[in-house]
Amino acid sequence: MIMSRIEAPRDEATGNLFDRLLDGLPADAVLTDPDVTASYAHDMAGFCPAGAPAAVVLPRTVEQVQHVMRTATELRIPVVPQGARTGLSGGANASDGCVVLSLTRMDRILEINPVDRIAVVEPGVINATLSRAVGEHGLCYPPDPSSWEMCTIGGNIGTASGGLCCVKYGVTAEYVLGLDVVLADGRLMSTGRRTAKGVAGYDLTRLFVGSEGSLGIVVRATLALKPQPPEQLVLVAEFASGAAACDAVCRVMAGGHVPSLLELMDRTTVKAVNDLAHMGLPESTEALLLAAFDTADPAADLAALGALCEAAGATQVVPADDAAESELLLQARRLSLTALEAVKGTTMIDDVCVPRSRLGEMLDGIDRIAEKHQLTIGVVAHAGDGNTHPTVCFDAADPEESRRARESFDDIMALGLELGGTITGEHGVGVLKKEWLAREIGPVGVELQRQIKQVFDPLGILNPGKLF
Repeated sequence: MIMSRIEAPRDEATGNLFDRLLDGLPADAVLTDPDVTASYAHDMAGFCPAGAPAAVVLPRTVEQVQHVMRTATELRIPVVPQGARTGLSGGANASDGCVVLSLTRMDRILEINPVDRIAVVEPGVINATLSRAVGEHGLCYPPDPSSWEMCTIGGNIGTASGGLCCVKYGVTAEYVLGLDVVLADGRLMSTGRRTAKGVAGYDLTRLFVGSEGSLGIVVRATLALKPQPPEQLVLVAEFASGAAACDAVCRVMAGGHVPSLLELMDRTTVKAVNDLAHMGLPESTEALLLAAFDTADPAADLAALGALCEAAGATQVVPADDAAESELLLQARRLSLTALEAVKGTTMIDDVCVPRSRLGEMLDGIDRIAEKHQLTIGVVAHAGDGNTHPTVCFDAADPEESRRARESFDDIMALGLELGGTITGEHGVGVLKKEWLAREIGPVGVELQRQIKQVFDPLGILNPGKLF
């Protein structure tokens, strides 16, 4: 339903809100049909409560975002910013009576500058769209979440997302040079720079990256770009144990190698991919390691890495001969989460990052947790940076199995912290991990972070109920 002053469902509170929103927004930018607004209520996370929004607003300009925030401040209405809702922590979930601020219509690439190696974009730009656009200039934007064909740059900034290439190129935070941010009261603030270097004042840009929309609304981003690397070649290595595969990862990193990708799939994931796609992966494998190089001589680098895998106990090492074969090998990794969803119908995807040296202990611990709770838990990992994605497979229609799934999730969180890790490497805290954030950063950390939130959002209207 496109809202008009006559058609909108009204009571004294909502009527005032709707009238005020329409004073600065076109009618087609405000949605009020409950069947439509319900589709904006949550992201892709399970076990996360979501409320019913009063309205969904889809602005196209910075001025429209400012109008929404001024209205929300004056009326004390909570605002939940959203991108494509591909998140996995409930960070974009609506609260009752809120305004959902969907930024997907702010989708312009405003500038690509090959000399300064920057792009200036609006928050609704799709990650893959930006990657293809800068590729036409011989450049690349490295952060590549698995949902890159759907997720937005604004959402990537909100959760400080990562991806397959982080082992070499780093995460989103390392590519955000500057931001334009609409604050809770509607003021517009610019942070950061366009230059290669800059250390003026506190680094507020980094503060906003990963803040999950709790400090302000990102309406423009200046992003660093890199030269387009050569096409990568991929190698796959089979191991008879997860410990051997993790040993290979340690040998690769200790040896000074810099792969563009270093991914791990455990036996549960390999079986799920075979069951779904009949790819002919070896059923005997306990762990599959995928590595890639995008260097000037990737074949030589793969040969050196393959030798390290064999020294760690790899039972088979298969390097690709060309880009087409490399893509075929990577297809198994890309199918992992879809394949695990098919095991029981519902998955709870965890995101725990541990030091690389503790990766083997993490995998062993997850096996014990799966056995304890009598559940299927598959693990895929960005092994090169220690970021594991334990995926709990369960039947959501079975209350007892759902309870065990939630308990296993908590056990995995505790294990990650015990091993010196962090509760999230790239998915964020949202609703799902609020309790665990407090455990990780401690009471002093929570107190100071709440004080920072108070400075930027004194009324607490920006994405309430998230993080803390």
